[in-house]
Amino acid sequence: MDRKAVVKRMAGSSHPKVFVFDTNVILHDHRAVYNFQENDIYIPVTVIEELDKFKKGDDNLSYNARAFVREIDKVSTNFLFDRGISLGKGRGIIKIEMGHPYPQSVKDSLVDDIPDHRIIATALWLRDNMPDRKVILVTKDINMRLKAKALGLMAQDYLSDRVEEKKIVRTEKEVQTVKNVSSDVLGNLASGNEVHVQQLGIKKRPLPNQLYRLVDRENSVTLARFDSKSNAIVRIREGAAYGITPRNEEQRFALDAVMNPDISLVSLTGRAGTGKTLIALAGALAQADSFDQILVARPVIPLKNQELGFLPGSVNDKIGPYMLPLFDNLSVIKNCFSSSSKENIKIEDMLRREKLLISPLAYIRGRSLGNVFFIIDESQNLTPHEVKTIITRAGEGTKIVFTGDIYQIDQPYLDIHSNGLTHLCDKFQGQPVFGHVNMVKGERSALSELAGKLL
Repeated sequence: MDRKAVVKRMAGSSHPKVFVFDTNVILHDHRAVYNFQENDIYIPVTVIEELDKFKKGDDNLSYNARAFVREIDKVSTNFLFDRGISLGKGRGIIKIEMGHPYPQSVKDSLVDDIPDHRIIATALWLRDNMPDRKVILVTKDINMRLKAKALGLMAQDYLSDRVEEKKIVRTEKEVQTVKNVSSDVLGNLASGNEVHVQQLGIKKRPLPNQLYRLVDRENSVTLARFDSKSNAIVRIREGAAYGITPRNEEQRFALDAVMNPDISLVSLTGRAGTGKTLIALAGALAQADSFDQILVARPVIPLKNQELGFLPGSVNDKIGPYMLPLFDNLSVIKNCFSSSSKENIKIEDMLRREKLLISPLAYIRGRSLGNVFFIIDESQNLTPHEVKTIITRAGEGTKIVFTGDIYQIDQPYLDIHSNGLTHLCDKFQGQPVFGHVNMVKGERSALSELAGKLL
């Protein structure tokens, strides 16, 4: 789009929608401006000021702030933002909008002079001065959306990476039950033989790694999985991993996926106490000789927005409290053996040599992940971009296991539809290298299970 076309478009001849971005949209996805088709993007100057505060740092927010500014600088070349700049063929323009005073009618409502209110004021000014255009505020801040709507301004969440409800339900119910399976078929599976799907009365070819509960006429249950490599149903393996024995069907499915060398990407979802991290860690330790290193990490979500730098002590003192749940799981495994056992000696030696490394996720970013067993705990607190960044760093021989509860999210701008773990389950479903298990039954204790149900 040349300069004359931009001027014509700004005159309202084509009547595209106008989307006004909040800062958190850009911090969530620095390429968000390219996901609005032929509509126009307006960036309040307040957003640019806020991005400037995030540009220094190693976390994903800082990366997105820097990447967005570089991207827009590349798009602008020698043009000015006063009339908008084309984002490319098939897309609209982007314009940095200077600040505008609050409309007289809402001054009493937006009393505090804060960035959120200045962004809303800019959107309101655009709405009032573009009567033939639909102006929409895009923000991941629910409170900000409520304020905008109360003031008569259209507002919406950033929807481009939002997973539909029906897809979330589908991933939660991925195990299919097949009843009245003949004893001969189950006998073949028990003997380690493969069974073709037609023998189970399944007409449609299953997705790779589809999970099954095969029930015979006596209500005996056999757990199985569709193996796309052999194009047949295979039995889920039994047994323990480094002293940890699965206590229910879900844990058996999970351990099978963790131990399967043909599955290089695993997601384990479920509420606290279902054994997600414990199964993943036990499976990793059982395969330690096959990998150069076992990395166990989780994103650090400071309480009340207090960064680690405000905490007293050394680096290890600062991160220690956030890593305690991972060390707790390791202690459960170690307690399966005597303190002088070869298993415990091996774990201590791996920790000393950092062949087993438990660390915040931010400290692992940027590393080469060749032939590594990588467990990312609490991954529901990651954005889709962060999950993509982690997976795309996987080298030859690397296996990655994501664990988390998509209903317990601590990041203020993520929800069940937009977090990285939900996104992962949706996008990778049906890939031969991917296995997913949703774990429902709690095994931490009877009290823990009862609390999960009643509270």
